[in-house]
Amino acid sequence: MNFLQSKYQIVETSPSNFQEKAMALFQYQYERNAVYQTYANLLHRTPDSITNLHQIPFIPVSFFKTHRFLSEPFYDDMLYFESSTTTNQTPSKHYISDPGLYECSFMTAFEHFFGTASDYCIVGLLPSYLERGHSSLVYMVEALIQQSKHPLSGFYLNNYNDLYQVLQQLESQKQKTLVFGVTYALLDFAEKFPIPLTFTRIIETGGMKGRRIELTRTEVHNQLKTAFALDQIYSEYGMTELLSQAYSLQNEVFEAPPWMRLFVRELNDPAAIASEGKGAINIIDLANRHSCAFLATDDYGEVFENGTFKIHGRIDHSEIRGCSLLTIND
Repeated sequence: MNFLQSKYQIVETSPSNFQEKAMALFQYQYERNAVYQTYANLLHRTPDSITNLHQIPFIPVSFFKTHRFLSEPFYDDMLYFESSTTTNQTPSKHYISDPGLYECSFMTAFEHFFGTASDYCIVGLLPSYLERGHSSLVYMVEALIQQSKHPLSGFYLNNYNDLYQVLQQLESQKQKTLVFGVTYALLDFAEKFPIPLTFTRIIETGGMKGRRIELTRTEVHNQLKTAFALDQIYSEYGMTELLSQAYSLQNEVFEAPPWMRLFVRELNDPAAIASEGKGAINIIDLANRHSCAFLATDDYGEVFENGTFKIHGRIDHSEIRGCSLLTIND
């Protein structure tokens, strides 16, 4: 059974078969996704003319604001995820024809980086995401909370005092805990309730939401390390248009799951794409089987020889989004 016959075979992706799977998915989406086919034709990039991953056309993520990307038929009441926005911005919409594929992706990635969810108490400090709805991050954390089955796992809005008491209790019980937190809420909580943490790890998901001054990731992590007496702050890298996440467990260096690969493009020449170096970030996410797997993001970063990467911020003039920490002028 090949990759296209079994969508859940993304978890069997390796460096040796990634290109084969990505090329097959490009042809599949070119044939079945009318919007993507039109875009590829305008660039004169058809399956017959593509011989390597660098030649595949990458859709700007902003297209998700204006077009419906689907390689499967649309149906009423289809699940969709919507990006966070500030005033007068248009959100991206990512339509999900098979939620099971998203769940397979984020659960397998979580287990790869952290182990079994049931080993943890899992806490979500994601107030703005909970308030607006249609958040892929909330969907993921809610599923992890359910898998955790710990009685104190759950979401918190602005009830920081309750969270403080829960973390104290979990620490006294030596319970392994993961806190997924939007950046501004983590900083607010750290200022009001600093607490030394030994058995708890913080996973910062990005996002000031206009609530606080923009900071670099290093500045954010230094404040959180001080408040919680931690050597490392973890980070999650994801976005509405992706069904996979990368994680950073130390030194702000991210690792993607095997079915997600990053590239860099030159700021002044979007067709100049490389496997490593500094530039704007392009992503192939094989979990995006039913939408578009080939995305040109507005993030600026660096991809290293081993495939790990750093995100330095946003490209100048791009919209500030949930995952932003700093606007880049380069």
